Amino acid sequence: MAKSSLWWVPFGGVPEISAEELHGQLNREQAPQILDVRTTLEWKTSRIPGARSAPITSLKSQLDVLALDPARPVVAICLSAHRSIPAVRLLRDAGFDQVCQLRGGMRAWWKAELPVEKGE
Repeated sequence: MAKSSLWWVPFGGVPEISAEELHGQLNREQAPQILDVRTTLEWKTSRIPGARSAPITSLKSQLDVLALDPARPVVAICLSAHRSIPAVRLLRDAGFDQVCQLRGGMRAWWKAELPVEKGE
């Protein structure tokens, strides 16, 4: 699926969005789809409301199951904006044009004291 064999490298530049900017977009009609690529345990502990879970280790095989809409923006998130870098690359290679990562990851979201969900 990915065009590059190095899609998984957690370094390099990808488009980003700030926690505050993302929060402001979540109530819009065409709100971004949130893809949380942390572990399932991390996702259950604290996540952005409405985020879908797909750990980076299995993201490539879960893309079809996630049923993300390629016509809508996708924001990949992780703890500190490292695992989300390869997620952005993988989604771009899969045909998603509007994809970015959350700058600073969940740490930035928590620091801004924005809303979270917990549990299943």
